[in-house]
Amino acid sequence: MKRLLLLLTVIAGFCCAANAQIPSVTLKDINGKTVKTDTIRNDGKPFIIDFFALWCKPCMRELTAIGDVYEEWQEETGVKIVAVSIDEGQNAHKVKPQIDNHGWTYEVLLDSNGDFRRACGIQNVPYVMVCDGDGNIVYKHSGYVEGAEEELIEKVRELLK
Repeated sequence: MKRLLLLLTVIAGFCCAANAQIPSVTLKDINGKTVKTDTIRNDGKPFIIDFFALWCKPCMRELTAIGDVYEEWQEETGVKIVAVSIDEGQNAHKVKPQIDNHGWTYEVLLDSNGDFRRACGIQNVPYVMVCDGDGNIVYKHSGYVEGAEEELIEKVRELLK
């Protein structure tokens, strides 16, 4: 009985959290501009927030896989990717060169203190949130396996229907 109650509590937590608003945390982008996370939008279109770290190989594979199809996704759906680095302060200066080296055109935010990650309840990266045009989190996913990016674009397509 206790296990059933625990399971129902966990499921209810996921259901409630799935339509939560983005928490409000102040971060900097890779160019030093201040960004309040609860104001991230995409002109009424869906967007994806992807938490990553440079030391995380699955994170880098995921961002590379998305990078390979990002232009097509934008043409089809208008989706925007916001990549959030959780690299700590001493490594934050390495993020911009890596992004530039890969040629990724994502908006990139630095969460060096982990404030945004904690506010979102994220334990591990890679971690992705799909948001609707109003900034509601409608889908969350942790981890990466090859091809998982297709699930993300499907969620975006569903939001556009």
